[in-house]
Amino acid sequence: MPKPKNIDQMIRLLKKQSKQFENPIAAEIGEKTRDPFLVLISCILSLRTKDTTTGPAAKRLFSLADNPGDMLKLTKKQIEKAIFPVGFYPTKAKYILKTCKILIEKYDGKVPDSMEELIKLPGIGKKCGAITLTYGFNKSDYIAVDIHVQVISNRLGWVKTKNPDKTMEKLMEIIPKKYWHDLNNLLVAHGQNICVTNSPFCSRCIIRKYCPRIGIARSR
Repeated sequence: MPKPKNIDQMIRLLKKQSKQFENPIAAEIGEKTRDPFLVLISCILSLRTKDTTTGPAAKRLFSLADNPGDMLKLTKKQIEKAIFPVGFYPTKAKYILKTCKILIEKYDGKVPDSMEELIKLPGIGKKCGAITLTYGFNKSDYIAVDIHVQVISNRLGWVKTKNPDKTMEKLMEIIPKKYWHDLNNLLVAHGQNICVTNSPFCSRCIIRKYCPRIGIARSR
């Protein structure tokens, strides 16, 4: 399939703009640590939770344990206390402990580096799998799709989808592979700061002239 029109110009502009914003939390942890385990756990924490909450929660948790073995020494209550107030924190604490147990028993304490194995872990779907591979292993095999990538790629007319896994599939058909690694990071930063879900700041958008603004009823 043909690549989206003006994709090269948009990526260049988004990269320029991203220097003004804080890195999304998974990318930030990946860049600082190059540790797939920390990226994986931070992604679990980030589900249905804003980065402004996820970042401090991850920092508190990793100060107590930053590997599967040490994490298993913590009780569920200790993990809950460290990660509160992330969304669904009791469930996430349970997932973290189950994941660490599986990593120790099945993978010699290491995070698997394939999507097929990652999505077998508790609470891990393709989004977290892709984020772990991209920012933990520095691979460019998938495009992670969260709410920001979902919304922006539909507004741009790149896809016409409602399901994140379908969006990932469609984007991987049309986006040149050289952009796969950075696309999630760029669109998340853009979505957190400019192309917000409700009433985006179109007047401040660096790629506005390329955007058909599909589905936008109200903007600022």
